[in-house]
Amino acid sequence: MQISFGLLLLQSLSTLTLFVHAFKFLFTMPVKMRLQRHGSKKRPFYFIVVADARAPRDGKFIQKIGTYNPLTVPASIQLDRQRALDWLHKGAEPTDTVRRILSFKGVLYLKHLLRGVKLGLFDDVTAMQKFEVWHKEHEAQLKKRSDEHRQQRQVRRYPTTNRRPQPRQEGGAAE
Repeated sequence: MQISFGLLLLQSLSTLTLFVHAFKFLFTMPVKMRLQRHGSKKRPFYFIVVADARAPRDGKFIQKIGTYNPLTVPASIQLDRQRALDWLHKGAEPTDTVRRILSFKGVLYLKHLLRGVKLGLFDDVTAMQKFEVWHKEHEAQLKKRSDEHRQQRQVRRYPTTNRRPQPRQEGGAAE
């Protein structure tokens, strides 16, 4: 009786692990979109890459889709939108930071709009018009933020004083 119970337990455990492995294989993508660090000590510079999830952070990658420099204000981001969108459609999973970068550059919004086109909610032209409007507003915000930072830096660098120069007194002593 105990032998059959042990075999039954062993068999159910192997079936369970089989289901767990099948779930991991089917529903987790081994390809990630992530940052690859470059630059020197205390001066980070990142490549945005598509890599195998098992590869080391700065190791092999499949494709480079952009760069990210956090030292500039605002942070400078160069991104190939079409490649990023293609990889998202293929199922690549972005890390948290890359997800924020993709959102900032409008790639996730574009994916959302294209999903609406696929469902038949609107056509391609409407989707691209919506994206262009969003992109123009976003660029205006970035320019405003950059100008404000430039002005603040100018004020810090060359502070203005509201003091007037004192007139010189002529003569040696006051009478």
